Amino acid sequence: MSLDEMETARLIKGTPDLHLENGSILIIQLGDIGDVVLTLPFVEALSKAFPRRSLVLCVREHARELMEDCPQVYQVLSVNKQKRTFKTEMVHQGRFLRDLRRSKCTMAIELRTGTRGAMIAMLSGAHTRVARYANDGTLWRNRFFTHLVKPTREYCQYAAQHNLNIMAPFGLFEEDPRPHILVSEQRRRKAKTIFQKAGIPEDRPLVAVHPFSLWKYKEWTPSEMASLLDRIQAEYRCNMIVTGAPNERKQAGDLIDICQCKPYNLAGETSIGQLPAVLAACTLFIGVDTAALHIAAAVGVPTVGIFGPSSWTSWAPRGQNHLVVKKGLSCQPCSRKGCEGSEWSRCLEALTAKEVYEAVEKTLNLTLTGEEDRR
Repeated sequence: MSLDEMETARLIKGTPDLHLENGSILIIQLGDIGDVVLTLPFVEALSKAFPRRSLVLCVREHARELMEDCPQVYQVLSVNKQKRTFKTEMVHQGRFLRDLRRSKCTMAIELRTGTRGAMIAMLSGAHTRVARYANDGTLWRNRFFTHLVKPTREYCQYAAQHNLNIMAPFGLFEEDPRPHILVSEQRRRKAKTIFQKAGIPEDRPLVAVHPFSLWKYKEWTPSEMASLLDRIQAEYRCNMIVTGAPNERKQAGDLIDICQCKPYNLAGETSIGQLPAVLAACTLFIGVDTAALHIAAAVGVPTVGIFGPSSWTSWAPRGQNHLVVKKGLSCQPCSRKGCEGSEWSRCLEALTAKEVYEAVEKTLNLTLTGEEDRR
């Protein structure tokens, strides 16, 4: 981190000396899966700074399996918003509180500005509680913490750096803010089994395509995506897989139906914990701004990210192997949920397969040449 970046995070409550006691450190990240992936550099930096402390990570349930494979994390706690009866809810919350207290955390770090994370930090029993300052949390949320940090000018930073800003006033830095995911041999074998079950040949390069997002305003048009895949197949004779969540399998099938090349439908066939191993076997990843894009980059796969209204400055993977494709309209990035909040983005509707293919061609030519050189 540069000196200028160091000065963008100001400590506005507490002292720079944390006076840490023995015990575990609780990290609370209740964002989406992509947010959790971008927390990995923070976890790694904290592990280096406190090598004798056990790190406990609290995430939402859908990210739990992914984080259980993180070697720096000793324990993963998860929360979910599943509907329950009053009785079962009380039992569930009681078990969560029991596990939280058993982790014996003496420091809790909340990486977002929500109220649930503040409550978890307080209930953990940690004497030292660190968080970012929330402008709307002055009534009670901010008062739950012993130390508050107020980062500024984050709009021009990589999102993974935002987490690191929270501990910058205490002297915690990470020179490389890019996330890295280690894929176990067991996961790699499982991925191979998935490919064999789907009937995917092993004699061609594998390209992963992830067209879906939790937010529809980030998705590209299916017709242009199909045109892109057909051209890639015609020029490079790659095997292509479409990845996605179980509830996106039909949508993936609809996309495949309009493709001449007929990619393999792996949507819903891989859990979130298994997805890194599946993507690690690929030569290239193509996708919209979603968690899968961050996971692919974190396992070392070159990526072509398709961006609409969201900020590529904040959310695109870093490095020469990761290219961004955008229409380049004057209104980009607007960071809105579609044009006028409509869940429809003109900047993505106007983007053509030819524009995306230019980035794919550049990446595949470099990647495939490098693979041939290594043989």
